[in-house]
Amino acid sequence: MKHLLIIEDNEHIRENLREILELEAYHVTSASNGKSGIEKALQVKPDCILCDISMPIKTGYEVFKTLKPFLQSNNIPFILLTASAQKNEIAEGKMIGVDD
Repeated sequence: MKHLLIIEDNEHIRENLREILELEAYHVTSASNGKSGIEKALQVKPDCILCDISMPIKTGYEVFKTLKPFLQSNNIPFILLTASAQKNEIAEGKMIGVDD
């Protein structure tokens, strides 16, 4: 069973994602901000991380930059989530090396 980590500050979005992914037989761990997301990533070593961009404490970009060596050495994909349609947010994520 694949283990996913969701890092999302909006409780409703976080829980909806969790429910949908668990229905598809994924094991899901979640975090409500970037700081706790980094801690959980290092603890559980997920198969993939889904992370919101705009969050308190640490943004999704900061989470990625902090975890980048860990992600690369463990071959863990990192996907940024956003409700924004701003092309510059997508471009920034690609520029720093996120997977999608």
